[in-house]
Amino acid sequence: MTMTGYFTHPSCRKHEMGPGHPECPERLDAIDDRLLISGLDVALDRREATAAATSDIELAHGRMYVAAIRGLNAELKEEITAGGPTHLQIDPDTSVNIHTWTAALNAAGAAIDATDAVMAGEMENAFCAVRPPGHHACREKAGGFCFFNNVAIAAKYALERHNLRRVAIIDFDVHHGNGTEDIVKGDERILMCSFYQHPFYPLNWDFSNAPNLCNLPVPAYTKGGDIREMIEAAWIPRLEEFKPEMIFISAGFDAHREDDMGQLGLVESDYAWMTSRIKDVARRHSKGRIVSCLEGGYVMSALSRSVEAHIRVLADV
Repeated sequence: MTMTGYFTHPSCRKHEMGPGHPECPERLDAIDDRLLISGLDVALDRREATAAATSDIELAHGRMYVAAIRGLNAELKEEITAGGPTHLQIDPDTSVNIHTWTAALNAAGAAIDATDAVMAGEMENAFCAVRPPGHHACREKAGGFCFFNNVAIAAKYALERHNLRRVAIIDFDVHHGNGTEDIVKGDERILMCSFYQHPFYPLNWDFSNAPNLCNLPVPAYTKGGDIREMIEAAWIPRLEEFKPEMIFISAGFDAHREDDMGQLGLVESDYAWMTSRIKDVARRHSKGRIVSCLEGGYVMSALSRSVEAHIRVLADV
C-alpha cells in the first residue's frame, strides 16, 4: 500500500484574486517544485481530484449559499461579455474570477476523494494541495480567501457517507478557522482542535464555547516550543479521550516565523512534530487515517519547506 496520497487539480491554479494577492497560484507551484527537488514526489500516490457533488458540499453549507456561489460565476460571465471587470469582489480580501467555481468544486472534491481512498485502504493518509482554501468559509458565508470549507465538508462526508461515528479536525493555521467552527460547533461527532494568533483575523468573531471545541488562542510572537507544550496539555488528552476514527487537518503554514501574514514563531521542525503527534493519535485510534488539506502559507520558501516537512512525516520518509 502506498503510504500517502497527493490530491490536486489543474483548476486550482486558474482561480486567482488579482495581481499581488497573497493567496496566489504560485503557492502550488512552490510546493510542487520543493517536492520535486527534494525527491519526495516519488514517494507519493499523485491523483487528480474530481469535482465535488453539490449534494456533498451541502453537508456543510446551505443549499441557497451553494447556489449563490454558483450564481456569482454566471454573473461574472455576463459582466465579462459586456466588457466589465474580470473579478467580482465578495469582501475586501476575497473575490472570484471565471475559474473560481470550478476550482472550489475540485478543492472540495480533492478532500472527498482523499477520504474515499483512505477509507478504502488504498493509502494510509493523504495531502490535498488545493486552493481556494476553506477554513474561513462559514455555513452561509464566504470570506478570508475561502468559498467552500474543504475540511468540514470532508469530515461531514466521512460521517454521513462512510458511517463513521467520531472524527477530529486539527487546524494549525495562524488564523482561527472560524468557518469550520461555525459548521461543526455543537456536533458531538466532531472534535475540533486548533491554535491561532489572537487577537487577529477574523476580527469581531463571536467565539463559541461548544463542548466539542478545543481551541487555543495565543498571543503574537508565541514560539514553537510554547505551542508544543499547549498541544501536549490540551489537544492530546482530548483526542485520546475522543478516540477519533479519522483525522482531518486544516494545514495552514502561515504561523511560520518567516511568514509576515502573522506574527507567530513556528519553523519546519514544529510542523513535523505536530504531524508526528497527530499521526501517533491516528495510529492508536484511527487506523492511521488522516486527510490533510492546504490552508494558509504565503511566503513561498517557508511554505514549501513546511509542506515538505509535513508530508515527510505523513509518508514516513
